[in-house]
Amino acid sequence: MEDINVTYKTMSIVEQIKSDMKDAMRAKDAAALTALRGLLSAFTNELVAIGRTPQDSLSDEEATTVIKRASKQRKDAIEQFEKGGRPELAEGEKIELAVIEKYLPAMMSLDQIKTIAETKIADFGGDKTKLGQIIGAVLKETAGQADGGDVKKVVTELLA
Repeated sequence: MEDINVTYKTMSIVEQIKSDMKDAMRAKDAAALTALRGLLSAFTNELVAIGRTPQDSLSDEEATTVIKRASKQRKDAIEQFEKGGRPELAEGEKIELAVIEKYLPAMMSLDQIKTIAETKIADFGGDKTKLGQIIGAVLKETAGQADGGDVKKVVTELLA
């Protein structure tokens, strides 16, 4: 059993998604299948957009960027559907979002972001006019492990 886990962890994100898509087909999990097919399509689109052929493969960093974009799109769609009074459509997006988020790296907690933000604010002298620079510095420090909205919220609260 350990050999399977070791093999699974050495797979790239794209290979892992392809494998999980096959499992979703076998399990007849339509929601997961739709989300995974969407990700694979987004990977192909990204390859074409950066000037490579669809047969090439994305690195894990490139794939993570595409997955984050897909996650943000689902969150935006959920928000719009809920504002528009269509909770049944929002529910489908929530299910897809849950599938997509399994492939994202673990995100930092607000407390972890706050610690980094406090350091960066001290570096900039607590100047409220440098809000954008402070947020940028915190995002760079978190290396993609923090949501931009969370970072902005924490920095804005600390500067208030």
